[in-house]
Amino acid sequence: MLTHNPFADLALIISAQAIQFFVIAMILFIIIGTSLDMLHKKNVIYFFRNAKKAKKSAKTELSTGKKTAVILKTVASDIATTSELGFGKRRLAHVLGMYGTILFWIASVILIFKYSEGVEAPTYIPIMWHIGAIMTCVGGYWFWFFLRVDVSAEAHPWYRIITADLFVLALLACATFGLAWSFLQSSGMTGLSYLFLILFFLANLVLFGGVYWSKFAHMFYKPGAAIQKNLAEADGSRDNLPPPADAPEQFGLGIKREQPKHY
Repeated sequence: MLTHNPFADLALIISAQAIQFFVIAMILFIIIGTSLDMLHKKNVIYFFRNAKKAKKSAKTELSTGKKTAVILKTVASDIATTSELGFGKRRLAHVLGMYGTILFWIASVILIFKYSEGVEAPTYIPIMWHIGAIMTCVGGYWFWFFLRVDVSAEAHPWYRIITADLFVLALLACATFGLAWSFLQSSGMTGLSYLFLILFFLANLVLFGGVYWSKFAHMFYKPGAAIQKNLAEADGSRDNLPPPADAPEQFGLGIKREQPKHY
């Protein structure tokens, strides 16, 4: 199954151009949904105003080289490895889901635009597609059932769903239905594979068509917010917050009696 290219067989019943058009439409959904989200929430305006305000209260003027170093460090640490989550299960689940999704999407685009018209794909690309989907499922389901704040810290049931959950649930549905579709197709169960193909198609529509209502757009905001935060710490403006208190802890041992669960 891992070396099977499901999009090659799909091209036998749906034209490759139609499949490619669907991918382009999903990309347009991302652009439109994110743009509408920015207009509604005014995130970009806030970032620019905050950066301008912080510049006035900066204690040190950073050189271009220093700014570049801070940005590169932020990308390598905060963004690429989600270091703000610390060492633990939450960070591992996020890294699995993030890199799994990236592999899944990149491999999908390559298979659809280059190897869906009778051209045999190199073995490693379908493997990358399947492994990416599996990583997404492992990280996503781990997060959903065991690591969500309202489940692990606030004792809500795992099946409680709110609007903010649209992104992770749609992403999990895409990966899960995609794997099921590929497995059934490679096993020769064509009729049942069509069912999961339709579910895979609908899950993608919800994921990319629901950008405006989900947390999808946060993937673009978080890197910008992390960079701005680290630049503010480097130039001393600290987003107009007071510096850390230079005083010993006064809480005693009581604060260490409970395993931290509140995020």
